Amino acid sequence: MTCLLSWAGASVAAASASPALTMDQALQTAFANNPDLAAAQWEIGIAQGDRQQAGLIPNPEVSWEAEDTRRNSRTTTVKLNQPIELGGKRGARIDVASRAQDAAGIELERKRNVLRADVIQAFYGASTAQQRLLLSRQSLELAERGVRVAQGRINSGKSSPVEGTRAEVQLSEVRLELRRAERDEASAWQQLVQVMGAPVPDFARVSDSARSMPAVPPASRLLARIEDTAELRLAKLQIDQREASLGLEKAQRIPDLTVSVGSQYSELERERVNVVGLSMPIPLFNRNQGNILAAARRADQARDLRNASELRLRTDIQTTLDQWLTANTEIQSFDRSILPAAQSAVDTATRGFEMGKFNFLDVLDAQRTLISARAQYIQAIAEATDAWVRIERIFGDVEALTRSR
Repeated sequence: MTCLLSWAGASVAAASASPALTMDQALQTAFANNPDLAAAQWEIGIAQGDRQQAGLIPNPEVSWEAEDTRRNSRTTTVKLNQPIELGGKRGARIDVASRAQDAAGIELERKRNVLRADVIQAFYGASTAQQRLLLSRQSLELAERGVRVAQGRINSGKSSPVEGTRAEVQLSEVRLELRRAERDEASAWQQLVQVMGAPVPDFARVSDSARSMPAVPPASRLLARIEDTAELRLAKLQIDQREASLGLEKAQRIPDLTVSVGSQYSELERERVNVVGLSMPIPLFNRNQGNILAAARRADQARDLRNASELRLRTDIQTTLDQWLTANTEIQSFDRSILPAAQSAVDTATRGFEMGKFNFLDVLDAQRTLISARAQYIQAIAEATDAWVRIERIFGDVEALTRSR
């Protein structure tokens, strides 16, 4: 990757003196301003409120009753009723809410990983589009040089006007590619701005990717850390949540007891008596059996979903690493041999055409080979970046994962 980065970086410096947006700046801006992440952070407070509410005991109830509406003979009763939860309902509610609180924290971590991966992908997408535009401009210079060389030989009578036509056709094709590259760069920049969640008027370009991609750990190490991923930890916690919900539904089978204390006064007898009462529903028909069954099946479903997530992650990790290794092998081949050889072929063909040793078809063929090699090189970098982003999306910070043992 060194060849293209130094090559493109020099062109960037010459093209613009404005400050470049770095990866760290893009990440900091996204974490501070991305609206989706800001909305997700409120889930922590929501879960805290749910946990607090789950621990509250039922409120007492005050009732007033009158028997006989005549003033001289009526009897009035004032009672205080206090529901008492039986069967561990309050503890079961707290358990469910606590699991949800833990899940909110892990879900926020997962969304931060996703946002980090999205920013990296958009950043390197903008960087790749920027490099493709620079290479298109260099290809334009190459095509214009070919036109000048062909026109010089035509004017001196050493070449046919057909050579000039071929050079013009090549130049037109390169100009079309340049316009496409300009459009793609603008689109990539807008995607980066969107995922960052804030306009970045102080920056007109991204850095030249001088910060290379970190080394991705081997498959054995990644697979050994799969249980530590936010997705699997969340899936495991969802099993615990379903189990806690099942426990709550089982506790709901036991009816609550209501204790009543009060005072009754009779106008007719001019006497006040104390009133004490107990009440409890009879679980004759509704024993919450339907909700218990549904909660048990949800727990089974959560276990299967967790297993499915692990299987999918293992497959994604292996295929992603294969893509990473393939792309990096291609990048090394382009760096070491393909790009230098293609550039040398263009220089040789152009000098040979100027001296009359080659025809212009050789020059065009060499130019097209170099342009194609540059495009394939950028594509290999994009594929390597995509693999890196997919690992980031699963594990979070790959650099931190590489440093940890």
